[in-house]
Amino acid sequence: MNWSSFEIFGYVAIFLWLIGFIINAIKPGNKVLLFSGLAGSIVIGVFIATLWNYLERPPMRTLAETRLWYAFFLSLIGNIIYFKWKYSWFYIFSQLLAILFIVINILNPETYNKSLMPALQSIWFIPHVVVYMIAYAFLASSFIISIKGLFNKKTDIQSIVRLADNVVYIGFGFLTMGLLFGALWAKKAWGHYWTWDPKETWAFISWVAYLIYIHNRSLYKKTSKNQLFILFFAFILLLVCWFGVQYLPSAVNSVHNYAY
Repeated sequence: MNWSSFEIFGYVAIFLWLIGFIINAIKPGNKVLLFSGLAGSIVIGVFIATLWNYLERPPMRTLAETRLWYAFFLSLIGNIIYFKWKYSWFYIFSQLLAILFIVINILNPETYNKSLMPALQSIWFIPHVVVYMIAYAFLASSFIISIKGLFNKKTDIQSIVRLADNVVYIGFGFLTMGLLFGALWAKKAWGHYWTWDPKETWAFISWVAYLIYIHNRSLYKKTSKNQLFILFFAFILLLVCWFGVQYLPSAVNSVHNYAY
């Protein structure tokens, strides 16, 4: 099964997620909401698996392919957090972001098919990209949480920051593994663990940004909106690292200039 079937899977997943929204509006906490959300995630997961089989390689080469993983993990994390803590607002925002990435893919079919360059044919390809996608999904979730805390005056900051902690610590762990796997991959592909390539530099900057948040939380036990501001801007840096770097003049000759 190739990209020609994507629209069917995409629309089915969107339909299931929207059903979850309607159920949440009518009767919050209904188990059908969780089932609907998980079903949408499974639909995208099935498409990823079938596309992987068709391409005979992991579908992680292009931005279109990484958006698939991002939508899958975001929707899945939204359902997990809803199941554990019953945050319906988080469920809605995470599913909306997942829908956004699916819609972007549907509207940009020209980004689907790309060949795999030799440098990407490595044993480190799958672990490096997968852990980064998981990290990005968790850290995007912390971004959603920060927005909730910053722009809702009635929000309990303490509970919001604690929820952010749980998400950030997991995301930061995967982000750290992504950096390490990337260094090992770079050594195998180009002979150096680290070259301060623009992509590597911004990966390090985004990693430091989340480390600042963790360091701040360890020093100042009292929660504040300043901590949420750190999360907000840290995710902006992460977005630059993910797809903004390729538009920088310094990235023209970057060895990472392949994910278009």
